[in-house]
Amino acid sequence: MAALANPMSTLTAASRVAIIGAGLSGLACAHRLAQHGVHVQLFDKARGPGGRMSSKQRPSATLDLGAQAFTARDTRFIRKVAEWQDAGCVAKWPVHSYQASASGWQTHHDGQVRYCGVPRMSAITRHLADSLSAFPDASLTLETPIASFEETGLGWQLMDAHGLQHGPFDHVVISAPPPQAKALLADWEPVLAAACEAQPQRGCWAAWAIFESALPPLPNVDDAWQSLHAQHPALRLVSRNHTKPGREAQPESLSLLAQLDWSDAHIEEAPDTAAQQLLDAFTALLPSHTELPALLELGAHRWRYAQPASAGSQSFLYSERGLSLCGDSFRGSRIEDAWLSGDELAEALLGRSV
Repeated sequence: MAALANPMSTLTAASRVAIIGAGLSGLACAHRLAQHGVHVQLFDKARGPGGRMSSKQRPSATLDLGAQAFTARDTRFIRKVAEWQDAGCVAKWPVHSYQASASGWQTHHDGQVRYCGVPRMSAITRHLADSLSAFPDASLTLETPIASFEETGLGWQLMDAHGLQHGPFDHVVISAPPPQAKALLADWEPVLAAACEAQPQRGCWAAWAIFESALPPLPNVDDAWQSLHAQHPALRLVSRNHTKPGREAQPESLSLLAQLDWSDAHIEEAPDTAAQQLLDAFTALLPSHTELPALLELGAHRWRYAQPASAGSQSFLYSERGLSLCGDSFRGSRIEDAWLSGDELAEALLGRSV
């Protein structure tokens, strides 16, 4: 399964497509289809679009708890990021990055330019969702978890968790994580369900810590440091949210992303306990006797399906019955992979070369 070969299967302006999941891949697919006049309706269970690019709003700060930053390597995605920069929802970040272990802190440079959403990571997916309004036959339905669907004589009928029906649709795209997609597909497309089974997911804990004042200066470290790659059994990455463009007015606010192995071992941990352990891990990487400012808030969010255990071999999957899968789980774990997966699936469904 790579691209549609039968022109009779391609979508037209008269086609109706449902997309389950309004993360980046689902939104990318919706945009490409809508640009060619296809009727598209996106469904998401959350209050807003974004998936793992969602941001958490707290009384004193905005925090990114999923993706912290991203790179652009594919020429198609580089062009898209440039569009987002022009729209004001993306900027370069971080520019002051470090790595830390028990032996100390060193500057971190891997040669990659990184970007983040402005003023929060979810600004990118909200920009995409808002711009769908330019297409009269595209819509986004939020707070509507799709529980099941069935094939009828008129097409695919979707049923949500509230007992309401949606459709009929000629095609259904699922951009949800593979375990959730498998539950929807199991009764209708065993090949796609098996493909979901073959893409195990890793969980990840993401904690946040908001302080009354700035972190103390550290020896031989720029006071404006923005991100930290941690070499610690529990902690993988630290981001200073208040250093991100558009958030300069908020107090010191850290995102603390756990190592995947540690997350798997502690996936059923209580959020408060996970948060404290990740903050303790960060403290352990500071010079001895460093005193942190007073805490305003400490918490944690569990991503049960954070990223694929390994990169997939295909960008998307489809069935001639009118069911498709896309998302970073089938291509890789980067934000770029999510966008490319959704965009390439749409091109294939339109019968265009990818």
